Amino acid sequence: MENPGAQVILGLIVGVIVLILLVVKTRIHAFLALIIASSITGLLGGMTPPAVADAITSGFGGTLGSIGIVIGFGVMLGRVLEVAGASERLAYTFIKWLGEKREEWAMALTGYIVSIPIFVDSAFVILTPLVKSVSRKTGTSVLALGVALGIGLVTTHSLVPPTPGPLGVAGIFGVNVGIMILWGLLFSIPIIIVGVLYAKWLGKKIYQLPDEDGVNWRRPEQPDTFDKYVELQEQKDLPTLFHSSMPILLPIILIFANTLISALELSGGLYSYLKFLGNPVIAVGIGLLYSIIALTRHLQRSEALEYMEEGIKSAGIILLVTGGGGSLGNVLRESGAGDYIASSIVDLSIPLILLPFIVSSLVRLAQGSGTVAMITAASITAPILSGLDVNMGLAAIAASAGSLVFSYFNDSFFWILNRMLGIREAKEQIITWSVPTTIAWGTSLILLLIANVIV
Repeated sequence: MENPGAQVILGLIVGVIVLILLVVKTRIHAFLALIIASSITGLLGGMTPPAVADAITSGFGGTLGSIGIVIGFGVMLGRVLEVAGASERLAYTFIKWLGEKREEWAMALTGYIVSIPIFVDSAFVILTPLVKSVSRKTGTSVLALGVALGIGLVTTHSLVPPTPGPLGVAGIFGVNVGIMILWGLLFSIPIIIVGVLYAKWLGKKIYQLPDEDGVNWRRPEQPDTFDKYVELQEQKDLPTLFHSSMPILLPIILIFANTLISALELSGGLYSYLKFLGNPVIAVGIGLLYSIIALTRHLQRSEALEYMEEGIKSAGIILLVTGGGGSLGNVLRESGAGDYIASSIVDLSIPLILLPFIVSSLVRLAQGSGTVAMITAASITAPILSGLDVNMGLAAIAASAGSLVFSYFNDSFFWILNRMLGIREAKEQIITWSVPTTIAWGTSLILLLIANVIV
């Protein structure tokens, strides 16, 4: 639905202000605040009341339809891995291989590799149990580890095909996918380095560890020592590395196979079954099933079910808040705010390579979805840049990188990361994820300008 520009922008500004005030200054829960802000944004933006209600419900359902089951399965899987000792085995092996004081780099590298083929929300859900276990057993702040992992995940997710967003951008700009992958991998390295340095600083500022139950949190004064961690792990009777890693590796392999088959446009026969198994819902479900069969043999049936139900309880609030973020994002899309801002910026006098970057940044701020932002920016700017002296590969990266800017309340991943790391205060949530994504965005801007001069 298209509305006059001033009305659309008014709705957006008032809605965001109300959301921030409700979350920061009142006792209203973030989920309710998101729904209230969505309603205000739509009504002031010129949408009819029934259209606003439809946008809220469809946004909520659409978001949870794509990620809700994965969150449920992932939290259950995480609880099984923790109870069975599999997370401890993985953490111990991982940290022992890489050595002390490198935990954040290890997590960032994991994210850098894993998120190329896998949806970023799913990947974070799958790997969060590992983050908690490493934090609890080494004394490294869960924020340092979680943010390092998140930056690694979101960077390659935003810049490197065959992730759907950058793959679509490459097609719109007519850029060879191999070139897009190369540019994306190169840009990702310095972005992740800066992100890890920030994560290390954040871990010192907010020193937080998960309790043994994996649900509650504590903030002690001093961390445990690395030597103590290794000594304790050597004494434990833990599952094998194979059985501990397969519940995580199986979904990753299956989802990667699905992504590759889709990118190559293969269909029929065996490919259709592989695509089915590689759907994130099915793939994570298979990982959960494997963990139950391989890791809960020593537990009674009632015990295993009780542990998984504990995981489901902790997933409830994550699902509600994630769906609320989807509602706000959908209202902003339906109100026309994203399209209006994108169209308005096209006429500004700026270096051409920055055009898709700015459009993508503004659309991302307006509606929350990085994929929607980069695809919108590419659709608007590609026809403009095609006949001009612009490196189209860099232009495609610019459209993708612009979507990294200031992840906040209308981004579902903002809520997933903060909630799963135990961050509940709005100010700390912004420091934990909005600031590092903006630093990543600023780093990509500098890299873009440098690359534009060179090539």
